[in-house]
Amino acid sequence: MAVLTAIVTILLVVAAIVLIATVLLQPGESNGLGAIAGGAETFFGKNKAKSMEGKLALATKVSAVVFIVCALVIAVLG
Repeated sequence: MAVLTAIVTILLVVAAIVLIATVLLQPGESNGLGAIAGGAETFFGKNKAKSMEGKLALATKVSAVVFIVCALVIAVLG
């Protein structure tokens, strides 16, 4: 049981570091008043999943899920 707890703890720390890094690397979403009228929609906004922003958003979601699952596993084991 101690080995499993150690592995999950290491995975939790790695997920936390990845989560922090991906959140800090994402650009801000402040578009000003142009976002109200729809002026912020560009060609790159339509293909967001293929851009670096889309990859960072996906990495953030995956690392957040891994972090939550590891935290729950540690809570159950501990």
